[in-house]
Amino acid sequence: MKKIIGFIIIVIFLTSCSSTDSDETYFDNPELSLNIPADFPEVNSYVSLNKPTKYGAELGEKLFSDKRFSKDNTISCSSCHIQANAFADHNAQAIGIEGRVGLRNAPPLQNLMFLKFFNWDGSRLQLETQPLVPIITHEEMDSSILEVIGKIKDDASYKEMFKKAFGDQEITADRIYKSIAQFEYTLISANSKYDKVKRKESQFTESESAGYATFQQKCASCHSTELFTDQSFRNIGFPLNTDSNEAGRGRVTGIATDFMSFRVPSLRNVEYTAPYGSFGQFATLKSVLDYFDNGVLNAANLDPIFKNNGNRIPLTEVEKENLIAFMKTLSDREFTGN
Repeated sequence: MKKIIGFIIIVIFLTSCSSTDSDETYFDNPELSLNIPADFPEVNSYVSLNKPTKYGAELGEKLFSDKRFSKDNTISCSSCHIQANAFADHNAQAIGIEGRVGLRNAPPLQNLMFLKFFNWDGSRLQLETQPLVPIITHEEMDSSILEVIGKIKDDASYKEMFKKAFGDQEITADRIYKSIAQFEYTLISANSKYDKVKRKESQFTESESAGYATFQQKCASCHSTELFTDQSFRNIGFPLNTDSNEAGRGRVTGIATDFMSFRVPSLRNVEYTAPYGSFGQFATLKSVLDYFDNGVLNAANLDPIFKNNGNRIPLTEVEKENLIAFMKTLSDREFTGN
């Protein structure tokens, strides 16, 4: 009798061990340790709900480059967001499937985890909800998330990657959005010459130093913080997009005073993100500075920085040259691969 009881105990023990070893709910997906500069703004509060992980970010990067996200399998996120251009491109307005021209310029993707708003008009507060916009937009991918899932659900490599990222092979819209956001959260740019000067690893040239002084005097009120944007929405009198669908921030809020106001862009890597403006109104940095100097379009809601100064920011030719020299110190060649 004792031998039988002992045998039963051994069988139960071995069965228990076997069950634990094959438990498919357990998976090892470590959280990524990101190098976040101490002087950067605090991260978007939603990041804590979707912290970047090793396999989540890897999956997101693969999804980011998958052309099956578009209706005709020709356009991926990375088609308009190219690393060498700080994850922007050189088109005045984004080009989607069949050569369709979008409403706006493709913005760079950098330091997104520190932003409070996404898109030119701030229509998204959470990065995880942003990917749906290009997927369903007629001028961009002209597809649907259900169509995307249908295309990739039987892909063996995706099944394995979803399992490593989430514990099982199920492919869902929520998991797709979370993975892409996790990849985008890793796109931190903070190793430009400017950053090295701050860390006392380099020095500005005379022209760069003079440009920095002019920048602090005439530009830093909007392009503030270490992101070089205060993340506000402003009408700065740029030439207007004639597309009747455009209203800037007013398109989101419905408030007249937000008409043609756009999110102040970061100047990090600005050397690589031409053309400039919400629909690529300016081909070069020099043309932007010339426009500010010569006088911008008047508007009822024109930003006070312009309205209170004769609708312009006066700049000498030397100041423009030095400002451009300084702005180029914000180029992060390691981030862009340039």
